[in-house]
Amino acid sequence: MKKFVLAAVAASMIASPVLMATPAAAAPQRQTTTVVKHKPNGKVVVKRTTVKKAPVQYRSWKRGQRFDSRYARNYRQIDYRHYRGLKAPPRGYRYVQSGNDAVLVGVTSGIVAAVIANIIR
Repeated sequence: MKKFVLAAVAASMIASPVLMATPAAAAPQRQTTTVVKHKPNGKVVVKRTTVKKAPVQYRSWKRGQRFDSRYARNYRQIDYRHYRGLKAPPRGYRYVQSGNDAVLVGVTSGIVAAVIANIIR
């Protein structure tokens, strides 16, 4: 019976990454651009280029990192008065949303001063 249970657990661990990975998330996005040029001698030249775009990797922010809005989920500037537990930001700072977190970011430097986790629902 032990061998059967261990074999079942091993099989489920091997199969789980295959089942969890989706082809859309794993494959990079492709963008195709087509350029058509008409030459003076009447010939038409068609040029197609394909560019692979890597999927955006979201991150969890830590104090001292440089904040980049491209890597933030649900990025927007938030008003601290609408969320319980947020105090007024110091001068030169603002709160932004990244996922369910409120991140205190310096306006000019973009350095993360504080991360308040799971405050936004």
